[in-house]
Formats: sequence, structure tokens, C-alpha cells
Amino acid sequence: MIEQIKHISFHSPWFLLALLFLPLIYFFKKKRQKEEVYMLMSTLQPIKHVKTLKSKLLKFLPLLQYLALALAIIALARPQLTTKEEKVKAEGIDIMLVMDLSSSMLSQDFNPNRLEVSKQVAKDFIDKRPYDRIGLVVFSGESFTQTPVTTDHNILKDFLDNLQVGMIEDGTAIGMGLATAVNRLKDLDTKSKIIILLTDGDNNAGYIQPKTAAEIAQELNVKVYTIGVGSEGFARSPINRLSDGRYVFGNAKVKIDEQLLTEISNMTHGKYFRATNERSLQNIYDEIDKLEKTEIETNVFKRYEDLFHVFLLTGLLVMMLYMILKLTYLRNFAD
Repeated sequence: MIEQIKHISFHSPWFLLALLFLPLIYFFKKKRQKEEVYMLMSTLQPIKHVKTLKSKLLKFLPLLQYLALALAIIALARPQLTTKEEKVKAEGIDIMLVMDLSSSMLSQDFNPNRLEVSKQVAKDFIDKRPYDRIGLVVFSGESFTQTPVTTDHNILKDFLDNLQVGMIEDGTAIGMGLATAVNRLKDLDTKSKIIILLTDGDNNAGYIQPKTAAEIAQELNVKVYTIGVGSEGFARSPINRLSDGRYVFGNAKVKIDEQLLTEISNMTHGKYFRATNERSLQNIYDEIDKLEKTEIETNVFKRYEDLFHVFLLTGLLVMMLYMILKLTYLRNFAD
């Protein structure tokens, strides 16, 4: 109800100025009543505390007149309920997120680890791209498509939430992850196609070399943004895995092949970024969001629904109630 009131406007608002005269009418009527002749009685003590239903209603009877008049004035101002419709035409961008799931993504130089922070920042990025189709490829020792490009971002974020290290063979097959993403984008007819590849290591697995995958992306006009995730120096990282599946942690040197990632981005007219903490990773995704703008055309249509008949009818009903009470139940009192 309150939300609807916010959308009410008036076609002829100057009629509302007449509401200012109501207090004047009330004032002059009260003054006139004081000038009328009244019967004087020696004392009202015997009936001082006698209050009937009629005497109580009589106090409110004049208010019905003012209410009915106020409603009539509002009706003259022609109140309207404004409804707004938006028709959005968006030329979206097809985006593939390529995420590293190697065991080193459990390193704790990010809180709680690189993988969890990367997942959350990626979800924030997805929320900012409502008109784009976005997909997800994961890789470690090999790669696969977790989600093809889709506009159902809730499903995409559910898949992101469920990503875990150990889903596939360990390793860092950057070339395989990039090639899988390119293959998913190559047959799409979208004007703009980009890949955001996130890794914390150097290529040490897979049968497709990263440069080969980058050449294919370049040929297909797929822009690749690469992100190296990891602090400088050493980080508490998995250094061994027990037979029960648990990881043994220790200090390990952070090794990211920045030269390779830079070369991939340069070949495809993208850009390489280095994220050393959660804040810098968030800034990187924000910058990519600004660099890759979706073309959106919005047409706004407004529709108006007249409400004057509601106020006019209500005013008539209030006036009828006033007349009925005055001519029947409160006749002797109101005359």
C-alpha cells in the first residue's frame, strides 16, 4: 500500500490549493456558532456527567462534511497511479571463467585460502553482469567444462560454490583450461567473447601448450584476461598428501609463470593482472568489469491509471452518511 502511494501523481495538482480553505471554513463556522443565541440555564450540574451515544457522535458529525469536501477536492486534482515498464535491449558479452583447482589453490596466504576467495570474488563479478552469458571451466592436471555459457547465474554460482580441490587429477594444465574455454566460445555468434583465466602456478601438465591455445584464441578473436593469484615470497601451502586424503601444509615458494600469462594476454589483446591479496583480486575483477562494458538500450514506458473516481465515490458515500445521520438519528441535535 505504501509503495503504491509513492507512485501516485496528480494531473491537475493546483486544485489541491483548495484544501487550504478548509481550515478557514472551519474557523468562520466556529465563530458563527459562538454568535448564536443559546438558552441559559441556572446550572448544568445534574446533566454534567451524562454522555450519550448521540452526544459523542455529534462531535464528529461536522468532520464528515470536511472529509467529504476534501475527498471531492482531491478527485478534482485527478490523482493517477503511475506504472513504469522498462524494455531492455542488451548486446551481451560471452564470458568464460577458467579457474585453477590445483592443490596449491589451498594455500593460506588468502583467508581462508586462494580457492575460496577466488570463488567469492568471481560470484561478485557475476552479479555485476546481469545481461551477459557466463560459463565456467575448471582445470588442474586436466580440464573440463563445469557450466556452458548461460544467463542462469544462480546455477552458475551454485557450481562455483561446489568447486573443490581434488575433483580432478592434480597439476596445472593452463593450456588445457584455456583450450577448453576457447572451444566453448568458438561457435557462438556473440560479438564479444572473453576469457578470464585464474591460476596460481606454472604450466606443468596437459597435452596442449598454453601458447598454442592462445594462438587459437587469437585466431577466433577471443580476448583473454589472465590473473596470477598468490602473495610474494613464501606461503603456507600443501606440500604432501596423506593416504586418507588430507593435505600436509608447510611453507612453499610462490611460483607463478607471469611471463607466460602476460604473453597469453598480449597475444589476444587482453591484460595480465597479479593478485597478492583478496582486495587486489577484487580490484582486478572490477577493472575487467569496467573494461568490458555491455551495450544496453533501455526504453522506459509510463502508464497512468486514473483514481479520481475512487476519491469521488468515497466522498459521496461520506456525504450520504452525514446527511443520513443529520436527518435521522442526530436530527434534533444537529439542527
